Amino acid sequence: MATPARKGGVSLPERRNPKKSDGVLAKISQSTIVAKGKQYSSDTMFVTKKLLKSTGKAAWIFGTTFLILVVPLIIEMDRDQQLTELELQQANILGTK
Repeated sequence: MATPARKGGVSLPERRNPKKSDGVLAKISQSTIVAKGKQYSSDTMFVTKKLLKSTGKAAWIFGTTFLILVVPLIIEMDRDQQLTELELQQANILGTK
């Protein structure tokens, strides 16, 4: 027997026997191969999430280390290059080589 409909809703018929599943699809979905496949896929997703999380942490460490150690070195090398070019220009203007 159908349950009474609520205002604005739709009533659906009750299921005949949800515990009894004789269909081919039900038998396949309850097999041990499918259960192992689900477990393997779950384990794979867990490992993938952990790997992505640790990769993100490693990228953060690398990025901040690069900013703290390498960028100032690059800036200093650029300043030194500019100073060398300025001295070369001044030597050319004065005529000494």
